[in-house]
Amino acid sequence: MSGLVRPREGRMLGGVCAALARRFGTSANTMRLIFVVSCLLPGPQFLVYLALWVLLPGEKKASSTSW
Repeated sequence: MSGLVRPREGRMLGGVCAALARRFGTSANTMRLIFVVSCLLPGPQFLVYLALWVLLPGEKKASSTSW
């Protein structure tokens, strides 16, 4: 199981759906579709997305320097 971080690649807006897709082993487009469909239901989905965007750390850049 991988940690929950927003990836540098494969993100469309904030990388939240890409991070969740990576964590649960599904495609990012599937996670985006689930999010859009869930927005049709009542609830705080958009606020949860914004909170995850703010709270999830970004993926660290791999250091390319070798000493």
